[in-house]
Amino acid sequence: MSLDMLDRIVDAVLYEGYLLYPYRASAVKNRHRFNFGVLYPEAHSQATGDASTMQTECLVLANSQSRIEVRIRFLHLLSRGPAVAVAEGFQPVESIQIGEIRLDTCQEAVEREVVCTPGLEIGELCYRALRENFSFPSHQQVELLNDEDRSVGAMMRRQEQLQGAVDLSAVRLTDELFKITAHITNLTGLGADTSKHRDELLMRSLVSTHTILSIEGGDFVSLLDPPEPLRELANDCRNVGTYPVLVGDEGQRKLILSSPIILYDYPKVAPESAGNLFDGTEIDEILTLRILTLTDEEKQQVRQTDERARKILDRTESLTPEQMAKLHGGYRNLKAVREQKQ
Repeated sequence: MSLDMLDRIVDAVLYEGYLLYPYRASAVKNRHRFNFGVLYPEAHSQATGDASTMQTECLVLANSQSRIEVRIRFLHLLSRGPAVAVAEGFQPVESIQIGEIRLDTCQEAVEREVVCTPGLEIGELCYRALRENFSFPSHQQVELLNDEDRSVGAMMRRQEQLQGAVDLSAVRLTDELFKITAHITNLTGLGADTSKHRDELLMRSLVSTHTILSIEGGDFVSLLDPPEPLRELANDCRNVGTYPVLVGDEGQRKLILSSPIILYDYPKVAPESAGNLFDGTEIDEILTLRILTLTDEEKQQVRQTDERARKILDRTESLTPEQMAKLHGGYRNLKAVREQKQ
């Protein structure tokens, strides 16, 4: 599998539910979104039971010198909201109109990746567990908004600090079989107030968290369809909030994608798809046709939501008749079924 195709699969998981049709910040479902793979701060988790950790366990056929790489990816949210000019500076508001453009309060996201110490030998992880701490700083930005030559307000962007840790360990089960464990914890502090509003909690959370594992000098074992002698050991793997599957070309066993979304081994992005639409029940043709029916005013609001929404709209409007025809339908696996019957 090419790295480009792998990135498309991983990005589809990372941005699942990020923004939903009609892709406007003002839409209720985009103001109160459901997020997959959210790891909340520990203090909030202790008070409510919401998850602050995620654990992946998988089996690998290897030796002590085989090397494993573990990467954690998630979204780090930031708040974006307009503010009007007042005597003391700026006062936040839900929305602001500048000419024909309406700007609404919403959340954007920045991709984050944590690469654990490269070149880890499995034998070392059996002897000593490894903890990788990570931190991403807070950030604030003020962008002045002008209507013609008059300053009318500002766009305020704010991102909270995130802190967390990844604990890696390995256990030798037989001479050539190991269990690998990757445990993620959100260690971000909340201060004295542990009852923050959901939007504020999400700003301090790891969103759409998932883990990518790769092996050099070994092969992962499918947990969905393990060899019969390893079935019981595969069933003993404890995965919390995540579902590891093999990724790559069919039959390859060098990569594991462990995501909060249930997938089969060797997931693929349909070749007819022109790009990610972020929707959990996404059917490209239906969403594409719906996007094309948006009014000019609605399209303007989409373009003002964020860069990713703008790209969806621009890509959809530039589809050729041939690309549109491909979205109408396709057949999968019929040839394989006929071959089996023969």
